[in-house]
Amino acid sequence: MKSKIALAFEKCKKEKRPALITYTVAGDDTKNNSLNILNTISKHADILELGFPHNTPIADGGQIQGSSHRALKNGITLKDVFQIVKKFKKNNSSKPLILMGYFNLIYQSGENNFLKNCKVAGVDGLIIVDLPYPENKFFANKCRKKSINFIQLLSPTTSKERMKKIIKDSHDMIYYISMLSTTGGKLKVSPKKILENYNKIKRINPKKNLVIGFGITDKTIASLKSANGLVVGSMLCKTIANSIKMRQNPVTKLDKVVYNLKKKII
Repeated sequence: MKSKIALAFEKCKKEKRPALITYTVAGDDTKNNSLNILNTISKHADILELGFPHNTPIADGGQIQGSSHRALKNGITLKDVFQIVKKFKKNNSSKPLILMGYFNLIYQSGENNFLKNCKVAGVDGLIIVDLPYPENKFFANKCRKKSINFIQLLSPTTSKERMKKIIKDSHDMIYYISMLSTTGGKLKVSPKKILENYNKIKRINPKKNLVIGFGITDKTIASLKSANGLVVGSMLCKTIANSIKMRQNPVTKLDKVVYNLKKKII
């Protein structure tokens, strides 16, 4: 049986466009609004990434750190994150949702307990930023047994030999970090160069769904639309921050932003 993630990519390929993958942080700016945001942007996004907040998000830039800080200030817990996912999935069962975060919280919760909660809530995939290959193989296999996708990460410095092993062991989606930076940084390399690197990876196994993340905004997304999928996160977190500052409704603002992003890749 194909996963919801695999089916989402199939649908996008039939429509000859990349999957639009959004990232927001659970509990930003409130628990209720976080759920409202997911419900609203899921009308335009093909796959949703939801960050579980961490007090030291080492891979995240200022915007996502700000989102995590707001969520933690609101008292968000891992239990709350699973509740948000469960409520979202109740009305959006076919929409793939990926949890993204750091291994420390999984370790504290216990791997088996964490995966059990993922399964009950309806989580489709996991991205664990600080659990690299091959150290993640054991946990990735646990995920596979639960029919949860474990998404492997590749970067511009990953060697070809290592890349081949990661791709061989990957599930239904691989995440290519487009540049050596924290999230939300300005593109330090041209979209043309990113696609050159991307296509080299694709040639290793063209059947694998490879997505690009880091530095993608409304200004760069159209130039990267030959990829299987594009992840936009920091721009959405910035929209939430600006909405709070201007005392506007972040749900309405994000609806427009994600709708416009989708238009650029169709």
